[in-house]
Amino acid sequence: MSQRWQDLVADKRRRQQESIPREWLIPIPPDTVLDVTAVPEQCGLLTAREVGITNTVDIGVLLHKLATAEWSAVEVTTAFYKRAIVAHQLVNCLTEIFVERALARAKELDEHLRTTGKVVGPLHGLPISLKDQLCMEGLETTMGYVSWIGKYADKNAVLVDILYECGAVPFVRTNVPQTLMWPETYNLIFGRTVNPANRSLTCGGSSGGEGALIHLKGSPLGVGSDIGGSIRIPALFNGLYSLRPSYGRMPYEGAVNSMYGQDSIPSVLGPLSNSLSGVKTFVQAVLNQSPWNKDPLCVRKKWDDEAYALSEHGGGKQLCFAILWNDGIVVPHPPIIRALEMTRDALLAAGHKVIDWKPIRYLELGNAISAIWKAGAAEDYQVTTASTGEPVISTMSILEGVGEPDSSVRPDPAGISAYALWQIQKARADLRKEYLDHWQKTAEVTGTGRPVDAIISPGAPFVATPHGRNNYTNYTKVLNALDYPAATFPVTKVNLDLDAKKPAHQFLSETDEATYNWYEPTLFQNAPVALQIIGRTLEDEAVIAMAEIVDAALKAKAKAAL
Repeated sequence: MSQRWQDLVADKRRRQQESIPREWLIPIPPDTVLDVTAVPEQCGLLTAREVGITNTVDIGVLLHKLATAEWSAVEVTTAFYKRAIVAHQLVNCLTEIFVERALARAKELDEHLRTTGKVVGPLHGLPISLKDQLCMEGLETTMGYVSWIGKYADKNAVLVDILYECGAVPFVRTNVPQTLMWPETYNLIFGRTVNPANRSLTCGGSSGGEGALIHLKGSPLGVGSDIGGSIRIPALFNGLYSLRPSYGRMPYEGAVNSMYGQDSIPSVLGPLSNSLSGVKTFVQAVLNQSPWNKDPLCVRKKWDDEAYALSEHGGGKQLCFAILWNDGIVVPHPPIIRALEMTRDALLAAGHKVIDWKPIRYLELGNAISAIWKAGAAEDYQVTTASTGEPVISTMSILEGVGEPDSSVRPDPAGISAYALWQIQKARADLRKEYLDHWQKTAEVTGTGRPVDAIISPGAPFVATPHGRNNYTNYTKVLNALDYPAATFPVTKVNLDLDAKKPAHQFLSETDEATYNWYEPTLFQNAPVALQIIGRTLEDEAVIAMAEIVDAALKAKAKAAL
């Protein structure tokens, strides 16, 4: 061990700090200021034009202005870079910062448009942030491991190459938890990322840096990964739109990961954005580049316009949504229940049908995915950290004794035999078949002649939690076990008057009782409240379309209430 791991961390932090232009540093509000969402616009660093650019959340509008040269790629990249650096100072969301490289790319795109009159691709000039997992040639990808400091990529991940081909400007990389297998974001190199709406709360994980950055509009579109909720949890906790795609829709080749080689529950890459147009544009652009020609695990399936038009769902005219009120294990906190009720009412007002969804086998599905992860996780973490001797993080808590790590993602030191793993994988396959049959049978009760079109579900039983308290991920991870695509959508914010603690119900489990007991609305001041919409395997385009329908219904209902 040539260098202490602490020395490697000190050097990496120094280099990161030196990569920030000094003129972009701002006075930081004291820790007592919990909500920092207004700071980027009020700090004085961004010009009025740059504020206007970064507040343009509709990706379609942003791309149109770039394509018509109303805004140059250089000024758009500069605006988002400045806002990203402000965000980083407020919530600690970035890892790799490479201003000159990104601006040089933007300048090339502007020159191409000026000389040819044509855009480079469908994402021309769009700054895109990347989770610290997606390798970029010449940059370190530590993924929160001290042991990976100094490992420079000799080529881009396939998705990064595709983004370049589409005309995008990758411009920052974002923070993650050590190992990635946490629903919060903290590691020994870069420290903790916090929630911009309330810095006493978590931003989620493992794509937590993405969630916090986009929450502050420091990036118009980001890429995260999801093996048990790691795109959706940060999106939910930050009030964002996102998509957990089906296995193999997005290219993963060349990205680093924990437990690489575990392919029973593949991790998937997907988008986070402040608009659904960002989610759709990203997926459409990537799929139309034929990623299966660069990644052997990609499904050979281009963007499907028929699926997006909901050809198998009555053309979207009258859909039947099913609402999962709880998973049979943990009843959600009042803000989540209120969001479900708001969504139900909005869909009914828009002329759609709504029925209740009966959860089946959530405990067994959750246990199966956890057992598959744990089979080799301890050895994986041990091998990865051995070169420096850095400790493997065992809790996300700030205070001693507050909260417990999510046991479903912590490794089992003993491991299991290959045969025992096969039995778990077989049981999981049987559960997928049982769930498919359950879904098909709903055609008897929808009144549309079709099975339920999509499920509306909590993504967690709570909104963003105090640090160390996000210890239940079953609402997201069962969908990874089933391989169901899911999109998130924001609904509201915590309201201290409307979200008072309810009288105790008949508890479904010890976890349910514990979750009920620690709910106190003032803990969650200002936290976003969001939900997920779920479709069936490889129905990614239909899920995006149905998310647009739900989002439009919520916005119409809110407008009518004014």
